[in-house]
Amino acid sequence: MKRIYLLRHAKSSWDDPALGDFERPLNGRGRKAAPRIGKLLRKRDWTPDLVLCSTAARAAETWELVGAELKAQPQVKLLKTLYLATPGQMLRALRRSPREAAGLLLVGHNPGIEGLAAQLAGPESKNKPLGRLREKFPTAALAVLEFDGEDWSALAAGSCRLTDFVVARDLH
Repeated sequence: MKRIYLLRHAKSSWDDPALGDFERPLNGRGRKAAPRIGKLLRKRDWTPDLVLCSTAARAAETWELVGAELKAQPQVKLLKTLYLATPGQMLRALRRSPREAAGLLLVGHNPGIEGLAAQLAGPESKNKPLGRLREKFPTAALAVLEFDGEDWSALAAGSCRLTDFVVARDLH
């Protein structure tokens, strides 16, 4: 079984109007929320082998804070193509992942990340996490999906089971 962790970047700052969207850093709330997700990953032994992360400042900073909490550091690929990517673009990035990777963490943006999670979640998904995901995919939220395929290239709509949906603000 393989796992996919879909993480929306933490809350970003709008304090500097001179900064473009791509350059916006995390705000204070975001800098507190991201490590909570990292601690949860460590506690539940959800270990990604590969991280695919948008190169936008808020996504990269989210990953840095999440990754600092993990026991082992996975391989990280910063991909400009994940900045404001559609669900289809994100799915293509996941499908290109090496077969031997058992866990993939994708750090991205809405509405793409929410759309991808909803698209991948198949009929065997747990009802409570699926309901929460469909309600809203806030910043610093994590969707965890299981995939029974041998190769990431077989990843398709409805091919996963959504097992968990966690929002950082609910973690203490």
